[in-house]
Amino acid sequence: MNLENTQVQMRKGVLEFCILSIIARGEVYASDMLAELTGARIMVVEGTLYPLLTRLRKAGLVDYKWIESAFGPPRKYYTLTPEGERFLQGLRQTWDELITSTHAIVKP
Repeated sequence: MNLENTQVQMRKGVLEFCILSIIARGEVYASDMLAELTGARIMVVEGTLYPLLTRLRKAGLVDYKWIESAFGPPRKYYTLTPEGERFLQGLRQTWDELITSTHAIVKP
């Protein structure tokens, strides 16, 4: 078994939760999300992020608006919808329960 593959899969498992958490802080541009995720060592590329953002939008969890940029074309900034906020609250509760359960097992 390959340790690196398992680590990548663990990070991918929390990607949606992390993206929604970033967006919950306020309007955010996709490249800023990529930078924050990469800085946190959750390696993700545009080819993964944009389809996920599209899926979240189609599910009614995020929305976006175009904002003019002084340095190029307009930029798409993402926000959570009210449904997205409720969904994220559910994910946070699940995350907290998972942390508690995991710590009970790995750090008895």
